[in-house]
Amino acid sequence: MSNNRMLSWFEKRRQSRTLNLAQNQIIKVFDTVTELDKATHLFLEDKSKAEKCIERLFVYEMEIDQLRRAIFIELTKGTLPSKYREDLKALVSRLDQLADHVKDAARSIKILIQAKSVVPQEFINIFSRMTTNLVECTALLRTSIEALGDDPPKAIQNARKVDEVEGRIDEGHLQAKISFISNSEKVNAPTFMVLKDLADSIEHAADMCADTADFLLILAAGED
Repeated sequence: MSNNRMLSWFEKRRQSRTLNLAQNQIIKVFDTVTELDKATHLFLEDKSKAEKCIERLFVYEMEIDQLRRAIFIELTKGTLPSKYREDLKALVSRLDQLADHVKDAARSIKILIQAKSVVPQEFINIFSRMTTNLVECTALLRTSIEALGDDPPKAIQNARKVDEVEGRIDEGHLQAKISFISNSEKVNAPTFMVLKDLADSIEHAADMCADTADFLLILAAGED
Protein backbone atom coordinates (compact mmCIF):
# COMPACT_ATOMS: atom_id res chain seq x y z
CA MET A 1 0.00 0.00 0.00
CA SER A 2 1.47 3.38 -1.01
CA ASN A 3 1.88 6.18 1.51
CA ASN A 4 -0.81 8.21 -0.26
CA ARG A 5 -3.29 5.32 -0.17
CA MET A 6 -2.50 4.67 3.48
CA LEU A 7 -3.09 8.34 4.30
CA SER A 8 -6.42 8.18 2.48
CA TRP A 9 -7.39 5.06 4.45
CA PHE A 10 -6.74 6.76 7.80
CA GLU A 11 -8.39 9.98 6.65
CA LYS A 12 -11.62 8.21 5.73
CA ARG A 13 -11.74 6.51 9.11
CA ARG A 14 -11.04 9.76 10.89
CA GLN A 15 -13.98 11.32 9.05
CA SER A 16 -16.13 8.33 9.95
CA ARG A 17 -15.22 8.56 13.63
CA THR A 18 -15.93 12.28 13.72
CA LEU A 19 -19.28 11.83 12.01
CA ASN A 20 -20.11 9.03 14.45
CA LEU A 21 -19.44 11.40 17.33
CA ALA A 22 -21.73 13.96 15.69
CA GLN A 23 -24.40 11.27 15.30
CA ASN A 24 -24.06 10.44 19.01
CA GLN A 25 -24.46 14.12 19.77
CA ILE A 26 -27.73 14.42 17.85
CA ILE A 27 -28.99 11.27 19.62
CA LYS A 28 -28.33 13.00 22.95
CA VAL A 29 -29.99 16.17 21.69
CA PHE A 30 -33.00 14.08 20.69
CA ASP A 31 -33.01 12.59 24.20
CA THR A 32 -33.08 16.05 25.79
CA VAL A 33 -36.01 17.11 23.62
CA THR A 34 -37.86 13.89 24.41
CA GLU A 35 -37.42 14.48 28.15
CA LEU A 36 -38.61 18.08 27.75
CA ASP A 37 -41.72 16.83 25.96
CA LYS A 38 -42.39 14.30 28.73
CA ALA A 39 -41.91 16.94 31.43
CA THR A 40 -44.32 19.31 29.69
CA HIS A 41 -47.03 16.66 29.40
CA LEU A 42 -46.51 15.57 33.02
CA PHE A 43 -46.55 19.09 34.46
CA LEU A 44 -50.15 18.98 35.67
CA GLU A 45 -50.45 15.22 36.03
CA ASP A 46 -47.35 14.34 38.07
CA LYS A 47 -44.85 17.10 38.92
CA SER A 48 -42.49 14.66 40.61
CA LYS A 49 -42.11 12.62 37.43
CA ALA A 50 -41.77 15.82 35.44
CA GLU A 51 -38.83 16.88 37.62
CA LYS A 52 -37.16 13.49 37.09
CA CYS A 53 -37.43 14.02 33.34
CA ILE A 54 -35.77 17.40 33.76
CA GLU A 55 -32.93 15.93 35.81
CA ARG A 56 -32.27 13.34 33.10
CA LEU A 57 -32.33 16.14 30.55
CA PHE A 58 -29.64 18.03 32.48
CA VAL A 59 -27.43 14.91 32.46
CA TYR A 60 -27.88 14.48 28.70
CA GLU A 61 -26.99 18.13 28.15
CA MET A 62 -23.73 17.66 30.05
CA GLU A 63 -22.94 14.65 27.87
CA ILE A 64 -23.58 16.77 24.78
CA ASP A 65 -20.98 19.26 26.02
CA GLN A 66 -18.51 16.39 26.48
CA LEU A 67 -19.20 15.10 22.97
CA ARG A 68 -18.66 18.57 21.53
CA ARG A 69 -15.26 18.75 23.18
CA ALA A 70 -14.39 15.23 21.98
CA ILE A 71 -15.28 16.15 18.41
CA PHE A 72 -13.21 19.32 18.53
CA ILE A 73 -10.23 17.33 19.85
CA GLU A 74 -10.72 14.70 17.15
CA LEU A 75 -10.75 17.37 14.47
CA THR A 76 -7.30 18.56 15.53
CA LYS A 77 -5.82 15.16 14.64
CA GLY A 78 -4.74 13.92 11.25
CA THR A 79 -4.62 15.85 8.02
CA LEU A 80 -8.26 16.62 7.33
CA PRO A 81 -8.99 19.45 4.90
CA SER A 82 -9.65 22.78 6.59
CA LYS A 83 -13.16 23.07 5.10
CA TYR A 84 -14.14 19.65 6.48
CA ARG A 85 -12.99 20.63 9.98
CA GLU A 86 -14.88 23.91 9.85
CA ASP A 87 -18.06 22.24 8.57
CA LEU A 88 -18.06 19.70 11.40
CA LYS A 89 -17.31 22.37 13.98
CA ALA A 90 -20.23 24.42 12.68
CA LEU A 91 -22.56 21.42 12.83
CA VAL A 92 -21.72 20.35 16.37
CA SER A 93 -21.86 23.96 17.57
CA ARG A 94 -25.39 24.24 16.23
CA LEU A 95 -26.40 21.03 17.98
CA ASP A 96 -24.86 22.31 21.20
CA GLN A 97 -26.83 25.57 20.96
CA LEU A 98 -30.02 23.59 20.31
CA ALA A 99 -29.44 21.62 23.50
CA ASP A 100 -28.81 24.86 25.40
CA HIS A 101 -32.22 26.22 24.38
CA VAL A 102 -33.88 22.95 25.40
CA LYS A 103 -32.13 23.15 28.77
CA ASP A 104 -33.37 26.73 29.21
CA ALA A 105 -36.93 25.56 28.56
CA ALA A 106 -36.52 22.76 31.11
CA ARG A 107 -35.25 25.24 33.70
CA SER A 108 -38.41 27.30 33.25
CA ILE A 109 -40.57 24.23 33.91
CA LYS A 110 -38.45 23.39 36.95
CA ILE A 111 -38.95 26.91 38.30
CA LEU A 112 -42.72 26.68 37.81
CA ILE A 113 -42.81 23.36 39.65
CA GLN A 114 -40.65 24.42 42.57
CA ALA A 115 -42.50 27.73 42.93
CA LYS A 116 -45.80 25.80 42.91
CA SER A 117 -47.09 28.16 40.24
CA VAL A 118 -50.68 27.93 39.09
CA VAL A 119 -50.66 27.46 35.31
CA PRO A 120 -53.92 27.20 33.33
CA GLN A 121 -54.49 24.05 31.28
CA GLU A 122 -54.62 26.17 28.12
CA PHE A 123 -50.94 27.04 28.48
CA ILE A 124 -49.91 23.46 29.09
CA ASN A 125 -51.82 22.34 26.00
CA ILE A 126 -50.00 24.90 23.85
CA PHE A 127 -46.57 24.08 25.27
CA SER A 128 -47.20 20.35 24.94
CA ARG A 129 -47.99 20.73 21.24
CA MET A 130 -44.86 22.85 20.79
CA THR A 131 -42.57 20.31 22.46
CA THR A 132 -44.14 17.40 20.58
CA ASN A 133 -43.42 19.23 17.33
CA LEU A 134 -39.88 19.90 18.57
CA VAL A 135 -39.41 16.15 19.02
CA GLU A 136 -40.41 15.69 15.39
CA CYS A 137 -37.97 18.44 14.33
CA THR A 138 -35.00 16.84 16.06
CA ALA A 139 -35.97 13.38 14.79
CA LEU A 140 -35.78 14.73 11.24
CA LEU A 141 -32.38 16.27 11.98
CA ARG A 142 -31.18 12.98 13.40
CA THR A 143 -32.16 10.96 10.34
CA SER A 144 -30.67 13.64 8.09
CA ILE A 145 -27.30 13.52 9.87
CA GLU A 146 -27.28 9.72 9.88
CA ALA A 147 -27.89 9.70 6.12
CA LEU A 148 -25.37 12.44 5.37
CA GLY A 149 -22.44 10.18 4.51
CA ASP A 150 -24.29 7.26 2.86
CA ASP A 151 -27.49 8.69 1.37
CA PRO A 152 -27.30 12.47 0.64
CA PRO A 153 -30.73 12.56 -1.10
CA LYS A 154 -32.34 11.14 2.05
CA ALA A 155 -30.45 13.68 4.15
CA ILE A 156 -31.79 16.47 1.95
CA GLN A 157 -35.34 15.10 2.05
CA ASN A 158 -35.46 15.01 5.85
CA ALA A 159 -33.73 18.36 6.29
CA ARG A 160 -36.32 20.03 4.05
CA LYS A 161 -39.17 18.69 6.19
CA VAL A 162 -37.87 20.59 9.23
CA ASP A 163 -39.16 23.95 7.97
CA GLU A 164 -42.76 22.69 7.92
CA VAL A 165 -42.59 21.44 11.51
CA GLU A 166 -40.74 24.57 12.66
CA GLY A 167 -43.63 26.59 11.22
CA ARG A 168 -46.06 24.76 13.51
CA ILE A 169 -43.91 25.64 16.51
CA ASP A 170 -43.89 29.29 15.45
CA GLU A 171 -47.69 29.15 15.33
CA GLY A 172 -47.72 27.71 18.86
CA HIS A 173 -45.47 30.53 20.00
CA LEU A 174 -47.97 33.03 18.61
CA GLN A 175 -50.86 31.24 20.31
CA ALA A 176 -48.97 31.36 23.61
CA LYS A 177 -48.60 35.13 23.35
CA ILE A 178 -52.30 35.52 22.61
CA SER A 179 -53.09 33.35 25.63
CA PHE A 180 -50.88 35.52 27.82
CA ILE A 181 -53.26 38.39 27.11
CA SER A 182 -56.54 36.46 27.30
CA ASN A 183 -55.51 34.84 30.62
CA SER A 184 -53.91 37.91 32.17
CA GLU A 185 -56.25 37.83 35.16
CA LYS A 186 -55.58 34.16 35.96
CA VAL A 187 -51.79 34.25 36.27
CA ASN A 188 -49.55 36.53 38.33
CA ALA A 189 -46.77 38.60 36.77
CA PRO A 190 -43.77 36.49 37.93
CA THR A 191 -45.40 33.33 36.54
CA PHE A 192 -46.03 35.11 33.24
CA MET A 193 -42.34 36.00 33.05
CA VAL A 194 -41.32 32.36 33.41
CA LEU A 195 -43.99 31.18 30.97
CA LYS A 196 -42.71 33.70 28.42
CA ASP A 197 -39.16 32.39 28.91
CA LEU A 198 -40.47 28.87 28.37
CA ALA A 199 -42.28 29.79 25.16
CA ASP A 200 -39.28 31.73 23.86
CA SER A 201 -36.82 28.91 24.64
CA ILE A 202 -38.90 26.36 22.75
CA GLU A 203 -39.20 28.76 19.83
CA HIS A 204 -35.44 29.43 19.88
CA ALA A 205 -34.80 25.68 19.84
CA ALA A 206 -37.07 25.36 16.80
CA ASP A 207 -35.22 28.18 15.05
CA MET A 208 -31.92 26.39 15.71
CA CYS A 209 -33.44 23.21 14.23
CA ALA A 210 -34.29 25.13 11.07
CA ASP A 211 -30.83 26.71 10.95
CA THR A 212 -29.18 23.31 11.38
CA ALA A 213 -31.40 21.82 8.67
CA ASP A 214 -30.33 24.57 6.26
CA PHE A 215 -26.70 23.81 7.06
CA LEU A 216 -27.29 20.09 6.47
CA LEU A 217 -28.69 20.91 3.04
CA ILE A 218 -25.41 22.60 2.20
CA LEU A 219 -23.35 19.66 3.49
CA ALA A 220 -25.54 17.11 1.71
CA ALA A 221 -25.27 19.01 -1.57
CA GLY A 222 -21.49 18.76 -1.26
CA GLU A 223 -21.70 14.99 -0.69
CA ASP A 224 -24.09 14.30 -3.56
